[in-house]
Parts: sequence; C-alpha cells; structure tokens
Amino acid sequence: MASTWDLLIKGATFFDGSGDLPAVQDVAIREGKVVARGENLPAGHAEAVVEASGQWLMPGLLDIHTHLDLEVDVEPALPEVVRHGTTTVVVGNCSLGTSFGSQKTGDQEPIVDCFTRVENIPKAVLRKVSEKITWDNTGDYMDHFADLPLGPNIATFVPHSMLRIEAMGLEASVSRAPTESELVKMETLLETAMQQGYMGLSTDGLPFHYLSNDPNTAKRIPTQFASFKELRRLLKVVRNYDRVWQTTPILENRLTALLYFSLTSGRLFGKPLKTSALSAMEMTAAPKSGRLFLKVARLLNTWLFKGKLHFQALGTNFRVWSDGIVSPLFEEMTATSQLIAREYDDVEGRKALMHDPDWVALFRKEWMHGRTGGDFASWKTRHGFPDSLVIRDAHQLIFDGAPISHWDGESMAQVMERVQRFKSGDETAARSRGEQTAFEEFPAILRDDADFMLHMMRRYDKTFRFYADIANAGNKATLDYLLDDQALPGFNDSGAHITNMAFFDSNLMSLKLAKERDEATVARMVHRLTKEPATVFGLDAGSLAIGARADMVLINPNALDDWEPDQTRVLEHREIFDHKQMVNRPKGIVASVFIKGVLAWANGEAQEALGRDTLGEALRAA
Repeated sequence: MASTWDLLIKGATFFDGSGDLPAVQDVAIREGKVVARGENLPAGHAEAVVEASGQWLMPGLLDIHTHLDLEVDVEPALPEVVRHGTTTVVVGNCSLGTSFGSQKTGDQEPIVDCFTRVENIPKAVLRKVSEKITWDNTGDYMDHFADLPLGPNIATFVPHSMLRIEAMGLEASVSRAPTESELVKMETLLETAMQQGYMGLSTDGLPFHYLSNDPNTAKRIPTQFASFKELRRLLKVVRNYDRVWQTTPILENRLTALLYFSLTSGRLFGKPLKTSALSAMEMTAAPKSGRLFLKVARLLNTWLFKGKLHFQALGTNFRVWSDGIVSPLFEEMTATSQLIAREYDDVEGRKALMHDPDWVALFRKEWMHGRTGGDFASWKTRHGFPDSLVIRDAHQLIFDGAPISHWDGESMAQVMERVQRFKSGDETAARSRGEQTAFEEFPAILRDDADFMLHMMRRYDKTFRFYADIANAGNKATLDYLLDDQALPGFNDSGAHITNMAFFDSNLMSLKLAKERDEATVARMVHRLTKEPATVFGLDAGSLAIGARADMVLINPNALDDWEPDQTRVLEHREIFDHKQMVNRPKGIVASVFIKGVLAWANGEAQEALGRDTLGEALRAA
C-alpha cells in the first residue's frame, strides 16, 4: 500500500504558534502541507519518519527586518538564514531595495549609491548584486523568485527611496520636491505593487543615512527629502489595502517624529495604519529611549487615536564592530562621516583629511561633546538623553582585530592607560616588543580618548577592528522588551552591515531568554516569532495548523542553555561576495529545518535540496 504521508515527525514537544502551551504530538506532512496531528500516529503510513522526542517542533521563524534582497539573487538558498531556523524573511526595508531593478542612469547606480553607506556594504559587493538584476518593475521582481532555487520564503515592502528614484530620477529625488505628476506616478506605482502582493511601504528617518555618489555624499537618501504631505498621500494607498508602513524614527526632532508616527491613527486619518517601526531596545547611551518609544506606541494605540503602531525588538545584545572608523555608528558624527564618505580604497584621501587642522578641531569637538562634565550637553548625557548615541567612551570600545594581537579583548581605555604610562617614562608599561614599537608611534602627549582614536585612525586606517554594545548590553532588559505588547520581536537586520553585525541569531536568543523564564513564556515567544508577525504583515506563514504550509523547525532546547551568541559570531570570507562577512554559527541548537515539508538543514549543515530545489516562494500579502 502506498504511503499515506511523505513525512511523519514523532514525539516532539509541539508549539503550534498560537501561543498555547505545547503538547507532545506527532505531525504528518503530505505534499508540503500539514495533514494530520495527534498522538501515536502510525509510523507505517509515512515514507520518512523523524524521531523527535525531547525536541521542540514549531513553525519556521520569521525574520521581519532584513536586507537579504542584497544576497538572495547571488545565493538564493540563504543558508545563513536557514541554519537559524528561519523560513520566511522580509526585505525592502528602510526605504531601500531592488524591486524596481537596477535603476541605472548614466553614472548613477542607485543600488550602489543608496546601500553603500546606509548598510555599510562595499561597492564591489553591491555591484555583484546589481549584475544579477534582470527585471525593471515590481511585478517581474515578485515573479522572478519562482525561477530561483529559493531557500526560505521571501516577502517585500515597496522601498520609498527607490520609488522616488523611479518617479523622479536619483538626482532630482534629493534636490527638489516632486511635481504633481511625479506624485501621481508614485501613487500609481505603489497601488500596482499593493495589487501584486507587496506588504506595504518602507521609509526611513535616521539622520546618518547618506548617499555615496559624488556630488551627493553630504546628502541623505531620497526618502528623507519627502514632505509630510507626500508620505500622507502614499500611505493612504497603503492604508486602503490594510497593509503596513515600515519606518524608522526622525531622531533629530522628537516632536516631528511624533507627528509622523501620528499617521498610524485611524481617528485622524479615517482608518488605522499598521505601522512597524525601529526599534525597541535598551540603548547604552540612552537607556530610557526605548521605553519612551513604547509609551508613544501605547498612547497612539488607545481608543483616543485608534493607531496600530509597534516597535520592532532585537532579541540579543546590539554589538556592532567597526573597521577603523567605518561603521554605521560613526556616520552620526559629521567629522567621521566625512571620512566614511571617501571611497573605500582612498587611504590617502582619509589621511589628508585627518591632518587638516579644521577637521581635527571638528573631530575633537564632536568626540568630546556631552562628555566634558561642565555643560548642559553633559548634564543631558548623565540623565540618559544625550545629543548623540554614538559610543565614544574608550572603556566601552573593545578591540577585536587589533594591530597588536594581545590588545584583543581589551578596551581602548586599558591600552590608552599603558600608552600614557609609557610616554611618561615607564618602559615596563609595554608588554612586548611589538607593543613598545606601537607605543613609540603615539604622540608624546595623549590627552584623552579623542587623541587616542585620532592616532589609531591616522596610523591604521581601516585595518584595526573593535566593537561596542550599543544596546541590550548584558541582555538585562531584552526579554521584557520582547514581551511588551507594543513591541514585535524578529528584528535582525540580517544581510546588512556585512562586516559590522551578525544578528541572524536574534530569534534563537529570544527563545533562550524565554526558556530561562518558563514554558509559558516560550509558547508566547514562539507565537511572537511566527504567527503574530505573519498576521501583522498579512502573510500565509507562521502556523502548523491542518492545511498549513509545512515550514517548520526542530530545536534542541538543551543546546540553548550554555550558548552565548557573542561566542559564535565570526568574521568569515564568503565566496559569493568575495568579501568577509560577520556571520553567526551556533552549534546543535537547530536540529532540522523543513521548508514546504522538505528537509533543508540537519546535523549542522545544508541538505541536498537547499540550493538545488525551489523550496520557498514569494509570499504575497493577503
């Protein structure tokens, strides 16, 4: 007799994504869908049986904020995602994406020009992405995934910066307001995309997102030139389809940010607008700001405003690496932003700038701003409301790829203290011949960490690495943010900042933190990482109900106990980019991943079908 089922998973502790407590159940799969659930389902009716006693079975996880549109066309399997149990990814975030094609015009390369500095990705890598593009409209973009050996499912926003470029051209989009006909064209393109199943519109308001093309290196990306009126018109289209607005706050002006967030209001604009904003986390420099964001959401979501605003939550510590000064952190300072704006290989240009007296004065002023102790800016810093969020305290900047190997793991403050002792005549401060040589190259007078950093940049350019935990340090408050009703977990930024971040693991850390509390919290966390975001974004995912698509993951819960993500983040050369990338390689946590019922990952490695077969698909918003 022919097998009734293609696959039977037996004896797992089954979390169905609803938030209910788990039960030990068997789950049967046929033709990529869940067809039976229960106790003691007969193994003889299945072509393949997986014994899963002691493991957690749950829907595949959703990564709700990625920039994997930069990777999916060069490696459609997205193995770094799948290894973490993620089976659906969301792209087109922060107003950036590839859904309109390359949009090249003359010497303008919008994908390169927009992504390079915002997501800290070298131009050579981005051109590898651009070379793969064969479409020039949103419909063909959505359709082309069917022809790829796609690993996880993919869902996408219409990126506002690219929408403006499509209607206006890149140069016009950052130099003037749109004409009425251009606004109408944007509305028409957006309406078409909504009909094609796009999830909504993404915009951006962060003040340190700059273009990388001359003569516009001092200008921000196109979305930030849009007026409130433009956004209101475009978001009316999104609102009419009950889709989602993904955005980041306008940090420079809290009142302006509140005005823009009010666009979620059904009371003010006729119908609530689902709004997904960055970000809910405990910032190191401003620990109260995350709670403030959640209070804003709570207010706007009351009956008074009838909003639908949530803030995306990161499930791990926000550790960011820097290659010299090249990091998203240092775009916030004018002086260091000018360095980053130089071409990647323009070492001499950066050195010349760093020896310009006016630039040095600006750098010192910005580096020490709010840190001198005797002014209003310092008072605001002490009370958790600094003018700048960039970490400049040498005690919090940790070497990890230092020019002297035994500096790794030390803070810049520790090294600086030895330099100062050495310069004062204590030759024993140098612990090796290499360190002595390095110390001799420092200026005779080293006043503070501004002088220390200036020397490091002048001497080593981008060849020294360090990190800082800019949020969720020690994960003391992370779980509370993840569980807050005004937040939504799943923010990973996967595929972005390829040498600076490695948050592919954030969802697994969310499960670890939940497990440390109790089983009910795990059940709620599974819901928050699966069915809840799928419902918010209107996607057919995140469930293992009868008839649901069989995207699922088996987790070894015991492997979560001793795992720390900081210990498994590595900088590794990836052949697809011919460049190094920060990745995360936890071992033993994700036992198996099934996409549409097909085994994609097991025993710590990709399975034969991943990268060979089309497993995932382009999910269209309902």
